[in-house]
Amino acid sequence: MERRRLFLTILVLFFTWELLSVILRRPILPGPIDVFEALFRELFLGQLGIHFMVSLWRVLAGMGLAIITASPAGLILGQSKKFNTIFTPLIYILYPIPKVVFVPIIMLLFGIGDLAKIIIIFIILFFQILVLVRDQAANIRQELINSVRSLGAGRKALFRFVYVPATLPAILTALRQSVGTAVAVLYIAELFATQKGLGYYIYFQGNTLFNYPAMYAGVVAMSLLGLGMYFGIDWTEKRLCKWLFVS
Repeated sequence: MERRRLFLTILVLFFTWELLSVILRRPILPGPIDVFEALFRELFLGQLGIHFMVSLWRVLAGMGLAIITASPAGLILGQSKKFNTIFTPLIYILYPIPKVVFVPIIMLLFGIGDLAKIIIIFIILFFQILVLVRDQAANIRQELINSVRSLGAGRKALFRFVYVPATLPAILTALRQSVGTAVAVLYIAELFATQKGLGYYIYFQGNTLFNYPAMYAGVVAMSLLGLGMYFGIDWTEKRLCKWLFVS
């Protein structure tokens, strides 16, 4: 049923796109057939595949860095009232700030290479994961922890059988909520003094070469990057959090 709805939605989008391109009859809005021809041509004969892989690497690296840092930090804050009291004001100040405003600052501090763009993605995901994991860890029932301890479980066993299963859904939820924002900010970051990445490719094709089918091919590729990450997180959740889907 979900696949049918997704397929119908795609058909409606394609039909609307084609209809608008016919009505406008302007080079700035080519039809979907022209765009997908350009997409396959640029992927296999052009440079789009390289730009896609560069952007994918930046997103995955930022995501991985956020997970390995924000997850334990969230666990500590969720289980320690002392640390939570100390750091909560800082989180409340930084969390609501749109992270896109940090792009020029990070570029100045870390240069125009991959590191700056990875840090931008990292900052976006870090606070989402930190807050959700902290809240989830704080809601773990103490009697559950005590019961596992009564069976002789040490810190490693508690981490494996209590904390990880309890907070893993929160981590994946944070990633799912943030992946769209992360890809959008990556586009902005890739406009600054770089020659690799989908953001650069889209801008160069549209604003320099005026190759609008290739520009839209880049937009489609960036959309597929975001969708792929989103559905990949869904797939991971179904594999690692099977207890959530047991009726």
